[in-house]
Amino acid sequence: MIICEFLFYFVFQSTFKHFKMDTQQDHLEDIKQIRSIMERSSKFLTLSGFPGIFAGIAALIGVATAYWHFNIAFTDNGFYKLAKTSKGELNSDFYNFLLIDIGLVLLSSLLVSFLMTFKKAKQQSQPIWDATAKRLLINILIPLFVGAVYCLILLYHGLLSLIAPATLLFYGLALLNASKYTLNYVIYLGIGQILIGLTSAYFIDYGLVFWALGFGVLHIIYGIVMYLKFDK
Repeated sequence: MIICEFLFYFVFQSTFKHFKMDTQQDHLEDIKQIRSIMERSSKFLTLSGFPGIFAGIAALIGVATAYWHFNIAFTDNGFYKLAKTSKGELNSDFYNFLLIDIGLVLLSSLLVSFLMTFKKAKQQSQPIWDATAKRLLINILIPLFVGAVYCLILLYHGLLSLIAPATLLFYGLALLNASKYTLNYVIYLGIGQILIGLTSAYFIDYGLVFWALGFGVLHIIYGIVMYLKFDK
């Protein structure tokens, strides 16, 4: 009788423990699913690594093209002297070329980013435009708009060498401001852009070099990390 009771107790305890473990695992799975749903509803998670790589390569090509067009060495600190002619007048060729160069890099990067984000959102059956995407866009556009106005003011006063640091700084601030609505890796990209921007503000004669580091190299590193983490 005692043996039967012991066996019954042992079977009951084993079954109860197994049931308890299954229940705990079910609860953990439910919590993970709830957390995933909440994260998808509050964060824009359809970012891809390839647009970052493409943007970085495009930026490097843009900077190299500028140095090639004006026939100056990559380490030459006299780049901004080309902004004015020998007579002290504004060099229209300098400004027109830079405007076209930067515009092509920006437009191509934005186009690739949109197409890849749209493709990934479609694959994951996620909406590309919802309340979270709107908040992300607003939070990234406000610092960028302020930065654009500030750069125009610098240009108006002829402080061309401060424009490169300003673009890096405001871009980094925009990424930090928008990071709470997307992947945490954007925070590190933003911090990196700010650090490079501050360094560029000290070495103001090498603005294009720091542009290449910030918008080029740093974007490529960020894109590779994103690709290996989420896309591969």
